[in-house]
Amino acid sequence: MNWAKFAFWICFFLVAYTYFIYPLVLFFAYALAQIRRDWKYLSGRRGRRATDAASVELPTVSLIVPAHNEAKALPQKLANLNTLSYPPQKLEVIFVSDGSEDDTNGILSRLSGETIRNVFLSERGGKSNALNHGVDRARNEILVFSDASTLFAPDAILKLVRHFSNPKIGVVCGALAFVATSESRQTEGLYWRYESILRLMEARLGATLTASGAIYAIRRECYRPLSKHTLVDDLVVPMNARRLGYDVVYDPEAAGSDFAAASVKDEFARRVRLAVGSFRALGELWRAPMPGFTRVAFFSHKLLRWVLPFLLVGVLFSNIFLLRGPLYSVIFVAQAGFYLLACIGFMFHERAETARYALVSYFLVAMNIAFLVGFFRFLRGPKEVGWQQVNRA
Repeated sequence: MNWAKFAFWICFFLVAYTYFIYPLVLFFAYALAQIRRDWKYLSGRRGRRATDAASVELPTVSLIVPAHNEAKALPQKLANLNTLSYPPQKLEVIFVSDGSEDDTNGILSRLSGETIRNVFLSERGGKSNALNHGVDRARNEILVFSDASTLFAPDAILKLVRHFSNPKIGVVCGALAFVATSESRQTEGLYWRYESILRLMEARLGATLTASGAIYAIRRECYRPLSKHTLVDDLVVPMNARRLGYDVVYDPEAAGSDFAAASVKDEFARRVRLAVGSFRALGELWRAPMPGFTRVAFFSHKLLRWVLPFLLVGVLFSNIFLLRGPLYSVIFVAQAGFYLLACIGFMFHERAETARYALVSYFLVAMNIAFLVGFFRFLRGPKEVGWQQVNRA
């Protein structure tokens, strides 16, 4: 059973590396980088923060908002735009209605003012297509992308654009918080906090990989038209900027909020689409330049996450052939217990408080199955290009 031991330990190590070892490696690398940065600041009083936006000439900004059937979200989005502290004379807002069939077009048609412009697409072409149309109509040097359901902090755009005083920076990624339901608070909410910590540490090492599609900014010259089959624009757009020689940074102070998926079921559908888009873009992403720690982060934080379902299957099935050993028996029992908890979480997910810890197992298993489903849909070839709304029930 040498083949079984080899397969088991390879898969087991990669799973452990993805969830536990890489975060530890990242933490120590981050700590060393922070010590170096603090020493640099104390010795020379420089390099501490990005230039304050109030101390530089603010650039003109085009805020692009793609929307498909967002009639329920638009009133709150429009009210949020009025709270932004960015100078109105330097900000234009472009709504791109992507074949909407509800009252989205009616709401947008009733807007007045020189700073808001609308693009109405007769057929649904997907988010990437909508972004392309929005960029084509934009008149300003800095582009900010947002979703119709995303609400910006008043100073969010100011925080994003302050980094562009550095000519090397091409993309600035903001931080997104989620309004959670009782179920998502125990599942996606926990995962997002873990994910946000990793993103922050990677950012300190100059290894920001992806934006949150709901809040990020880019120099116009860095934007390259997206294929209509691109489903992960917030990953492809920053990588395109890297390919052009620009840096990508993350600013946790540029804050926005959105709705979390109401349930694991809703998040499952989103993760399937994310998986399809990720595998579809993999070849292009792998060829993008990733200096320094970025290549390690891409392999550890992205690529291994995408193949994790296959590794988990490998651990489970190879373990079956090794049950005669006491260590392997213990590990098998632990795996069985984990998947049993996931089943309990699935059956009792509506009782979020009582099934709290079972929901974590349920969420992790469901998200890995989603990537497995997404992989097989990817193999079938490009078909669907639209994007789905988050269930706000």
